[in-house]
Amino acid sequence: MESSSKKVIYAALVGNALIALTKFAAALVTGSSAMLSEGIHSLVDTGNELLLLYGLARARKPADEHFPFGYGKEVYFWSFVVAIFIFAIGAGVSLYEGLHRLAHPRPLEHVYANYVVLVLAMLFEGFSWRVALKEFSRQKGRRSYLQAIHEAKNPSVFVVLFEDSAALSGLVVAFAGVFLGQMTGQSWYDGAASIIIGLLLAATALWLAWEIKGLLVGESARPEVVADIRRLARSFPEVEHVNEILTLHMGPEFILVNLSVDFKNSLTADEVEKAIQRLDNEIRRRHPLVKRIFIEGEARRRCGVYP
Repeated sequence: MESSSKKVIYAALVGNALIALTKFAAALVTGSSAMLSEGIHSLVDTGNELLLLYGLARARKPADEHFPFGYGKEVYFWSFVVAIFIFAIGAGVSLYEGLHRLAHPRPLEHVYANYVVLVLAMLFEGFSWRVALKEFSRQKGRRSYLQAIHEAKNPSVFVVLFEDSAALSGLVVAFAGVFLGQMTGQSWYDGAASIIIGLLLAATALWLAWEIKGLLVGESARPEVVADIRRLARSFPEVEHVNEILTLHMGPEFILVNLSVDFKNSLTADEVEKAIQRLDNEIRRRHPLVKRIFIEGEARRRCGVYP
């Protein structure tokens, strides 16, 4: 999974770096506000890919005495930082540039250079977007895209997908702003396009932050994983009742499980220990992402909270 995430991030990194350079060159030549906003957008995206790669690298650090469950949540933290960067830098600068252009309009120069750059950017961005979409589609399985995004435990792929989707939309808006400005002679279209790009980036950042917040706070494993662990525990003849199952994603590839069960009273301590060991092994075998399991023997709870 990590190698696939890296492939998506590297594709986006190379594409955004090349696009940023061409956009800034076009903005310098033509004086386009929308093109400058797009250049800033691509530059921010390039920095974001570096942050995601840094987060993946940090997440690989082994557990130690200070972080006994490892550093897997570093991916979530740096993905959240990416959302902040998109909002604060990408959206903020684009909105400022657009408002400034509306207040101080000036005609565009060498307009056709903008068209060339925008078309090239669409091609580069489209390639990166296709790589991210293909990988995300593979991960989502039969779930809808919205459901897959909401339940995703590895944010790096859908962060890139969000970025690229916003980038492609921004390119369309920038193209429209430049085209309308050229056709009508009204330079305010260019400033308006920059404002729309800023709002688009702000919406993208807020949605990303909302989705990643749950992972930072601590989301459980997917419902089907929890349900399967419950079925497995119930299938053991030594288990009288399953009280509760608490799961927590400590990283994209690290699930912590706390399982409370009521063992049959007739079992000896040795039989309970062997049952716990077998149950532990079977859970790990069926769910490789489960790295740590705590199984507690407790009397059956009759309050009805746990089925």
